Amino acid sequence: MKKLLILAALAATSVGQPVFAQSAPANPSVAVQHRDLDLRTEAGAKSLDRRIWRAVVEVCGTASDFDLKGKNDVRQCRADTRATATAQAEVAIADAARHQVIRVSSIRK
Repeated sequence: MKKLLILAALAATSVGQPVFAQSAPANPSVAVQHRDLDLRTEAGAKSLDRRIWRAVVEVCGTASDFDLKGKNDVRQCRADTRATATAQAEVAIADAARHQVIRVSSIRK
């Protein structure tokens, strides 16, 4: 009975206590799939760029309109993250172009 009263007292004191939020991962990431795109074409490269932008927005999150520092942090995160992701996309596009046949034609008439 004594244990039950102690448990009830502990439960009563914990009501109304703040719950600690779990912190977000230090470096959230999203994989951007592109195997379905033909990166040798402009349309494929543009589709990849749109997918990258959506991923950038997702990993950098948003900030309240009243949080100017937060807005600036999000803006900087998006710029830095997009630059890094774009560099990776350029490598993928270059790799796709390497698999193209090089056509050599005579310019003689």
